[in-house]
Amino acid sequence: MTKFSAGLKLAAIAFAIVLAGCETKPPPVAPASAPAPVAAPTHTIVPGSAEDLKVNVGDTVHFDYNKYNILDADKATLQRQAAWLAKYPSVRVTIEGHCDERGTREYNLALGARRANAVKEYLVSLGVSASRVDTISYGKERPICTESTESCWAQNRRGVTTIVSGANS
Repeated sequence: MTKFSAGLKLAAIAFAIVLAGCETKPPPVAPASAPAPVAAPTHTIVPGSAEDLKVNVGDTVHFDYNKYNILDADKATLQRQAAWLAKYPSVRVTIEGHCDERGTREYNLALGARRANAVKEYLVSLGVSASRVDTISYGKERPICTESTESCWAQNRRGVTTIVSGANS
């Protein structure tokens, strides 16, 4: 081996070592940022509003097939409604009576009226002034579920308390 080729070899090795030392390092990883704070709810329910009645008290009771008696399971809802109405004495409500799709239109309008009146009478028995409560029957005309199943029909057999006036906005 000549001095020249040995020097060339050493130069090549030195060059390789220098190149190895100059490898590009990956950019530093930014530290994981803390998760963004959860925003406070932008929507609050106004006490005495229709939404307050629906969400915090309950505005719907249900009925058995072809019946209009208040079920024990729904009495607590109506008791909360009566207490809520006592707290907001300027509120007037309408009780809507609804039925499932079975039966004639006329029959279901009559059954819906009996259901609405049963709810009204129960509220009145709890101290709500009858003059603050109106009733209306929609029969089977306003279903909330349109499948022809028992589960769906059970949802449609209902009495719904809706605010007519006097609620907070």
